[in-house]
Amino acid sequence: MANESTPAALVTGASYGIGRAIAVGLAHDGWDVVVTDLNPHDLKPVMADIQGLGRRAVALALDLRAPATFADVVSRAVEHCPRLSVLVNNAGVPSLSQPAVATSEQQWESVVDTNLKGTYFLTQAFGQWLIAQARPGAIISLSSTHGSVGFAGASVYGIAKAGINQMTRMLAIEWAPHGICLNAVAPGTTPTPTREASLKNPQRREAMLSRIPLQRFGTAEEMAAAVRYLASPQASYITGQILHLDGGLTAY
Repeated sequence: MANESTPAALVTGASYGIGRAIAVGLAHDGWDVVVTDLNPHDLKPVMADIQGLGRRAVALALDLRAPATFADVVSRAVEHCPRLSVLVNNAGVPSLSQPAVATSEQQWESVVDTNLKGTYFLTQAFGQWLIAQARPGAIISLSSTHGSVGFAGASVYGIAKAGINQMTRMLAIEWAPHGICLNAVAPGTTPTPTREASLKNPQRREAMLSRIPLQRFGTAEEMAAAVRYLASPQASYITGQILHLDGGLTAY
């Protein structure tokens, strides 16, 4: 049965890592949470975490490469959680390690279609629903330091994340009259399952740490804390911002 009184958030790519930390953190703050993944079966652990905090958890399948399904995903989320007002765009594919001169059109599409195109059109579907309901809300997207500074061998990923940053700024202005705030959180290196392989290489690990003034990597919980704040009423005057959580990397 739908809960008519509890605020709710939709978190994409919530089965592990930063997405899972965000979903559990929001539940801790009193939110019901709709979680998505390509395979809803993978969401069982995070659903158990959310339910363990006394909050409602709903699992939905979502493929960011299929924009035609997005309106239905939003509609189903609202069915379960009528007070849905927050979208967290966390889902995406990891950085493609490939020199620009060797990048194929297929590799470009595999990253951009998910990380930028899919995120844009899911944001559009959610915004359309909020505006139709005359409901204020918040949309928080996960960007990356790759979208703000240069890194060799990650051009497609960086371009897609830079697009997320500009999407955030453009739509923050366009949707401000509707009371919809858009912001992005840009993590630096954060050990998650998708980063395990690269961080196991001692030389690569030291090279990455050498660029970070605080001399450590971030945690999924630290990234989630920023999202939790931006989703909260205390952040209602913040919009169009890109918050870098990177240990000072982008301060250079």
